[in-house]
Amino acid sequence: MSKTLTNRKDDYAQWYNDIVLKGGLADYSAVKGCMVIKPHGYALWENMRDELDKRFKETGHQNAYFPLFIPKSFLSKEAAHVEGFAKECAVVTHYRLKNDPNGGGVIVDPEAKLEEELIVRPTSETIIWNTYKDWIQSYRDLPLLINQWANVVRWEMRTRLFLRTTEFLWQEGHTAHATKEEAVEETKKMLEVYATFAEEFMAMPVIRGVKTANERFAGAEDTYCIEALMQDGKALQAGTSHFLGQNFAKAFEVTFQDKNNKQEYVWATSWGVSTRLVGALVMAHSDDEGLVLPPKLAPLQVVIVPIFNKDPEAQAKINSIANELISTLKSQNIRVKFDNDDNTRPGWKFAEYELKGVPVRIALGARDIANNIAEVARRDTKEKASVSLDNLAAHVVQLLTDIQNNMFQRALQFRADNTTEVNSWDEFVKVLEEKPGFISAHWDGTTETEEKIKELTKATIRCIPLNNKQEEGKCVLTGKASKERVLFARAY
Repeated sequence: MSKTLTNRKDDYAQWYNDIVLKGGLADYSAVKGCMVIKPHGYALWENMRDELDKRFKETGHQNAYFPLFIPKSFLSKEAAHVEGFAKECAVVTHYRLKNDPNGGGVIVDPEAKLEEELIVRPTSETIIWNTYKDWIQSYRDLPLLINQWANVVRWEMRTRLFLRTTEFLWQEGHTAHATKEEAVEETKKMLEVYATFAEEFMAMPVIRGVKTANERFAGAEDTYCIEALMQDGKALQAGTSHFLGQNFAKAFEVTFQDKNNKQEYVWATSWGVSTRLVGALVMAHSDDEGLVLPPKLAPLQVVIVPIFNKDPEAQAKINSIANELISTLKSQNIRVKFDNDDNTRPGWKFAEYELKGVPVRIALGARDIANNIAEVARRDTKEKASVSLDNLAAHVVQLLTDIQNNMFQRALQFRADNTTEVNSWDEFVKVLEEKPGFISAHWDGTTETEEKIKELTKATIRCIPLNNKQEEGKCVLTGKASKERVLFARAY
């Protein structure tokens, strides 16, 4: 396969696919709408998972696992929830195959029909709250703070690798609380966990906000979200945290005896992020040469490429310096590789590691070593520098921090440059067409206006930012009174 990538400005969608496929993140699968996550892509997800899992446990949560299959009747117990997911559900109707008597391989055994169909997990609220009914009896059992790492299936008609696939990997937290206040606090706390992870590890600035009633999770009273801006000016919902009220507790009869011996329904939250974050990482930072990965998440942070000649003594010297550097970097938990494979030329290696987004590349050649230097290249800016071997390890450690910070600041500046306040409908349409990004505009608060704007422009209200400035204004479409601006954008 040619490693030449489509230019971002020529065809952003094809550029994204090129990055994912040629950068070794994922591949198409024999199952329509599903993907194969390749080792480089899965290593990225593992690093995300490990860091998030640590943060969940630091905030008191424990991991558990619930069944992949959900009885169909469970989804009927919470009306808004079933309506929200009904069109995306994969349904298991039979439990056995048999040989085709006509010699056509195997067929579904009509005698093996399930008494009740099973839904392949699109999300786990129903199966989990049916379980919580047995786990929660008293206020002493609360709060119950559970997370699970799992796969889910949502039958998508139009799919795109990582961003929207029929099956994807994610985590879903499901918590139960004695009071509304505790549940709301949990919902906001987990949103902040996601936001700080996105900004500190993914180097991806996000807007913290709340969804409109029209955009809420099915069955939630409030949905909080983090919204990120991609390089094509489209928004991407990078994580959600839902305050579920008592809806699922009432649907599944989950009550507890409070301190006054009174039976009360518990209060609930759920929250999740998925492998969509890998797609976000690609679109937020990468360039026309390939992936650009923030050091904190990069599976490989530093690669050392030797420039060998035919002098065995020079080769031995390069190997010695490389091994000493590796030892020093690994002692500081830096993921480093010495690529001394002599089947490929250094130039090919340089291009390959650039494509895969390795943050720092070090070239060690006999001439450089004779001058006590090494060539150090950083992936984010493509700048190269000659660095003294005496200071090489310390330089690399600092450079990784600098790259992480630079990537965040660059993405933050991009968002600032592509967030526009508008005050009229003509201005709204003009900016949307000529300068894609976030549009900050007044909205009259009605679902009718929200849906009309979406119908006319394909732009949606991404969120109402938290701690939003209150100001008098007029809705850009209807001219009706408004007390705050909301963020619009076209989105993935």
